[in-house]
Amino acid sequence: MTRKVGIVGYGAHIPRYRIKVEEIAKTWGADAPSYKRGLELWEKSVPPPDCDAITLAVEAAKRALKRAGIKGSQISSMYIGSESHPYAVKPSGTVVAEAIGAVPFCRCADYEFACKAGTEAMYTTLMLVKSGDIEYGMAIAADTSQGAPGDALEYSASAGAAAFVMGAENIVAEIEYTTSFMTDTPDFWRREHQFYPQHGGRYTGEPAYFKHTTGAAKSLFEKSGTKPSDFQWAVFHQPNGKFPMRVGQMLGFKKEQMERGRLTPRLGNTYSGASPIGLTAILDVAKPGDRIFMVSYGSGAGSDGFIWRVTERIKEVQNITTQTFTLLDEKKVYIDYGTYAKFRHKIIKND
Repeated sequence: MTRKVGIVGYGAHIPRYRIKVEEIAKTWGADAPSYKRGLELWEKSVPPPDCDAITLAVEAAKRALKRAGIKGSQISSMYIGSESHPYAVKPSGTVVAEAIGAVPFCRCADYEFACKAGTEAMYTTLMLVKSGDIEYGMAIAADTSQGAPGDALEYSASAGAAAFVMGAENIVAEIEYTTSFMTDTPDFWRREHQFYPQHGGRYTGEPAYFKHTTGAAKSLFEKSGTKPSDFQWAVFHQPNGKFPMRVGQMLGFKKEQMERGRLTPRLGNTYSGASPIGLTAILDVAKPGDRIFMVSYGSGAGSDGFIWRVTERIKEVQNITTQTFTLLDEKKVYIDYGTYAKFRHKIIKND
């Protein structure tokens, strides 16, 4: 009999600071309405100077443990996907594992694959549990993404994290099917010692984002024998507000299936955290029996696909800790471009 595995606990964390698209556009003499209409971006989260991918991951991990109802010492693996790990040589995972009490007997590694590093960590953790090698593992997607001053990325690159405890008991969302679709498509990159990434402009949409997202999605439909109408919810990687809606409609999904998990207009692109944080927002309102269709995307390029089925236990955990939409709306602090540039180390004071 196939061992059932899935999400036992989940949590998200988003910085409270925000900057509006108009504020960025005003600084560079750009047309703010074009970003709001064309890419459906309104504002984005901004990490303060004392916040990085690790601190975001720790807060999300604590919420995931609360919903799982277990102690950190019960976590046997820690995998963190990010393209903004604070250290070039030193794992983020050891710090997070220490913070939640998962050390010393814990497998650990950091993952990188642009914006799909987090979903790759989720897949690895699920398979470790499914094999019976571990009882509980944690997968985290966390980023404080970067965009060069004045570049189009600056309007969307934001910060946030999602954490998932995977297990075989007390599951809130069972994994039914997974898939992956990958090619060598250089649409986005950052070389060693470069602070800001570079990108291929419109090339990042087609053939990069749309080819890989639809490739993974169609593979998932074929493997599972499903169609869009079989799902209550769908969430895709969201580099902006427009792409996930467009790709979903290309695949046959309706707006109401996708809107709950589409956070980019108010959050920005959290890179590795984009589709995973969207999944946490869906889980906050999902009902037992709901099926969730999820496809990530990472430049370079590849997509991971997942089909989740929500269980009866979801009702027990939704209100245990802070929900994602509460994090989006609660205690927001808006900042100007100068403060934003200071926070993101775009300007540095010389002592």
